Amino acid sequence: MVVAIIGASGAVGQELLKVLEERHFPITELRLFGSARSAGTEYSFNSQTITVQLLEHGDAFRGVDIAFVSAGGSVSLEYADDITRYGAIMIDNSSAFRMDKDVPLVVPEVNSEDVFQCSRRIIANPNCSTIVMALPLMALHRLSPIKRVHVATYQAASGAGAQAMQELQNQYRQIMRDEPVTVSRFPHQLAYNVIPHIDVFMPNDYTKEEMKMHDETRKIFHNEGISVSATCVRVPSLRCHSESVWVETEETVEVETFRRAIAAMKGCKLLDDPASNRYPMPLDLSGTDDVYVGRIRQDYTSQTGITFWCVGDQIRKGAALNAVQIAEVLVNK
Repeated sequence: MVVAIIGASGAVGQELLKVLEERHFPITELRLFGSARSAGTEYSFNSQTITVQLLEHGDAFRGVDIAFVSAGGSVSLEYADDITRYGAIMIDNSSAFRMDKDVPLVVPEVNSEDVFQCSRRIIANPNCSTIVMALPLMALHRLSPIKRVHVATYQAASGAGAQAMQELQNQYRQIMRDEPVTVSRFPHQLAYNVIPHIDVFMPNDYTKEEMKMHDETRKIFHNEGISVSATCVRVPSLRCHSESVWVETEETVEVETFRRAIAAMKGCKLLDDPASNRYPMPLDLSGTDDVYVGRIRQDYTSQTGITFWCVGDQIRKGAALNAVQIAEVLVNK
C-alpha cells in the first residue's frame, strides 16, 4: 500500500512512524509531508531514509491509498480535497470533521463497522480523552446501557504537542535555576501546578475539550441518550491521560462483573489491587497501547452507579495507534 503522513514531524506524526513499523503495516511506499519548517527533514522507516516533502496543493496524493493527517484542523480542512481526490482514505486526527454526519468517528474496539460508512473518504480519530474513556465505557455498556457519565480528566502536557512537553521540562529547569519561567503553550505555568482549563471556553462555561467528550461519546456509541459532563484538567506529567469516571447505568452492575468485563475487553487491561497499592499511573504506562483500568468500585451515592480510574497513553492509543488500527480494519476487509 502507498501511505502518506501529513504532519510527520509532530509528536503524533513521529508516533505514527513508530506504530506503523512496530505493527508491520503493509507499506510499499511511504510519503511524508510537512510545513516549510519541516520540509527536507529526513526520517528512518523500515531501514529506509524518507525525506519530508512540502505540503502544497496539487496532485502529490495521486496513488496514495491511506493518508494519516495530524497537522491541525485548519490543515485538514484546507487539504482534504487534495488528499481524497484520487481515492485515498483520509484518517484525520484533528477535530475538523469529527461531528460531521457523513464522517465516521471511530474507536475500532467500539465501533469498527463505522469505518465503511465513509462516503467522503474521510474517517475521524476521536479526541484523545474521549478514546481513553470510550473503551472501559463500552465494556460497561455491554453489561447495561449507560445513562450518564461524570468525568474529571488529568491530561498530560503532551496532549498539547511536543513543544508543550518541552515547555514543561524547561519550566522545571528554570525553577531549579531560579530563572524566570517561560509560559507559552499553556495559559499558566504548568510546573508544580494544575490548570482546570483545556481549549477555549464555550458560552455554557464548559471548555471545548469538555464538550468534545460529551458530543463524541454520543456519536461513537450511536446513543443520543448518554449524557457526559466533564471537567478537563492539565497536569504536570509528560505522557498519558488519566481519568476519574462516574457512570450510571440502567441496571445495577456488580463490581466483579465489571472487572471481568474489563479484563476481557480488547484494548483494556485490568490493574485493580488497591490493597497492594496497584492501580494505573501515567509514570508506569507511557508508551503502552492499552487503556488500564483500576479503582473500580460501586458508587455508594447511586444504586446503579460504578466509578473507576483509567489511564491511557494519548499519543499512542489516543492518537497514532487508534489511527493505525482504523487503517488495519480497512486493510483486513
